[in-house]
Amino acid sequence: MTALLSIRDLTVSYRRDGAEVAALKHVNLDVAAGERLAIIGESGSGKSTLALAIAGLLPASSRIDGCLDWFLPSSPSVGAKAPPSEGGVKERQPSEFITRSTHTPLGGRDIGFVFQDPSASLDPVMSVGEQIAEVAHTHLRLTWPQSYAWAKTLLERVRLSDPDAALRAYPHQLSGGQKQRVAIAAAIAAGPKLLIADEATSALDTIVQAEIVALIRQLVAEDGMTLLFVSHDIALATELAERIAVFRHGELVELGATAQIIAGPRHAYTRALLDAHLGLDAEPMLQPAGASR
Repeated sequence: MTALLSIRDLTVSYRRDGAEVAALKHVNLDVAAGERLAIIGESGSGKSTLALAIAGLLPASSRIDGCLDWFLPSSPSVGAKAPPSEGGVKERQPSEFITRSTHTPLGGRDIGFVFQDPSASLDPVMSVGEQIAEVAHTHLRLTWPQSYAWAKTLLERVRLSDPDAALRAYPHQLSGGQKQRVAIAAAIAAGPKLLIADEATSALDTIVQAEIVALIRQLVAEDGMTLLFVSHDIALATELAERIAVFRHGELVELGATAQIIAGPRHAYTRALLDAHLGLDAEPMLQPAGASR
């Protein structure tokens, strides 16, 4: 498969109480275009730091060493409905951190990000329609009427039962599951090549979790996106990912195909994660298709 991203010797540290604490330690990982890769680990394992580093969202106080090589097409082709766009953002570049690419990956255009808490990631004083339309207007260069029409289409795609009402609604008027669907719609609005879902189901109840996982799987398949699914729940990861990367204490301790990880984990920590999860061999929680929650 064609590589989308190559990570080499990535180390990230944060300052805490006057000292540097390593959140990631010399991580080497290749992400193939179009694959579904799960990043698994307990709290503090470094999985969310990896997602933020890839998206260029780490705080300025962090120290980053290593190299990220992006292999992005010069025009949208994988998972993109957008026309080519110009410009980018100037990224913070610590002295020993290198990002190389045919063009600078831009959040919203090349990378879509779904955060754990949609109540925190959505703007409480902007309507749902305005927030999604703003992404399309900025990155797809659509007119505002076209952007709102595209926003409605996206709300239909994420299975909100009344997209017209959702366009006019504000985040506080929606349930947790509905807000996460809106966040997903905004994340895919510009046809990104890479979709990062960072604990995107953790704040939801079990049934809605399964529905969101099924929705993400469908959208990724339809748009040909690459998926980075960050979770502490290895059972959800097995339902969604083709490969699993297991992190512990900032280190990548195991990487392999999902079937291989489940059937024959090599690292003791991976075995502990599997042993700790009840019902991993049960039937899937939800068959494809589900009602909006």
